[in-house]
Amino acid sequence: MIKTPICDLVGIEYPIFQGGMAWISDGTLAAAVSNGGGLGIISAMNADAEYLRGEINKARGLTDKPFGVNIMLASPFADEVARVAADEKVPVITTGAGNPAKYIEMWLKTGAKVMPLVASTAMAKLMTRAGVSAIIAEGSESGGHIGGTSTMALIPQVCDVTALPVIAAGGIADGRGVAAAFMLGAQGVQLGTRFLVADECSVHPNYKEKILKATDISTTTTGMRLGHPVRSLKTPFARAFAKAESDNSVSNEELEAMGAGSVRFAAVDGDTEKGTFLAGQIAGMVTKEQPAAEIIQEIFTEAEAILCGADKWVK
Repeated sequence: MIKTPICDLVGIEYPIFQGGMAWISDGTLAAAVSNGGGLGIISAMNADAEYLRGEINKARGLTDKPFGVNIMLASPFADEVARVAADEKVPVITTGAGNPAKYIEMWLKTGAKVMPLVASTAMAKLMTRAGVSAIIAEGSESGGHIGGTSTMALIPQVCDVTALPVIAAGGIADGRGVAAAFMLGAQGVQLGTRFLVADECSVHPNYKEKILKATDISTTTTGMRLGHPVRSLKTPFARAFAKAESDNSVSNEELEAMGAGSVRFAAVDGDTEKGTFLAGQIAGMVTKEQPAAEIIQEIFTEAEAILCGADKWVK
């Protein structure tokens, strides 16, 4: 069995987190992952305090295991959902899309483990000095908003600049990815795309179908011009956005308006024309729907076999 310090830090059986995906990572999915031995995470996305409190209560009704909340710091409701996470004494708080410094002390006082997502060593060092509990380092292979450095290059460099536990994210779908992350210095992993096809994931069936049909070249990156690149599946919307992005007559404001609501169109409505279907580069490796617990067990059975057999290359 694979056990790392992350397991003891968070109180989980397997060192695996489920990523906080907007319109997807709700209380039901988070509870299923936590019941399966990992750490389920609820996405606060752009929603308000009432929504987040409802999802936290839903998760608590479905599991007695630890779970987390992901705070998207660019949200207009960031202040109020940050307070909800503190008031509800959520065991683990992860963050993305910004610097959580102003909330860290409040969260730590509740006993929460605070784990910001970073895409650079500079941010990893800043968060280490701020007193966080662990670092989630996410490479550019991931779905959604991405940085510019791949997981293979990012993880060892982040591990070199912090003594905190590092959780690797981006480009991980199976036991091979987990084993590789550990060899790079990580003590845990975070997966998003693989959990999109969990039985307990409430994302629209059209979204699941697109993930299951994806190949190794099915994703694209848009939004570079706006300064916040996003990885998604190649769809009519993604192609239209890329064309508009390359047209200098289209303003940044028009581009932002063009993308508004597109993630919800995909995840909730299943709109294959207007939706942004966020997915990582490993989408082509996701080939079947399974219960969340089965996904976790399968991944770690594979990882254990790989790590136990790694010495065959050492002579």
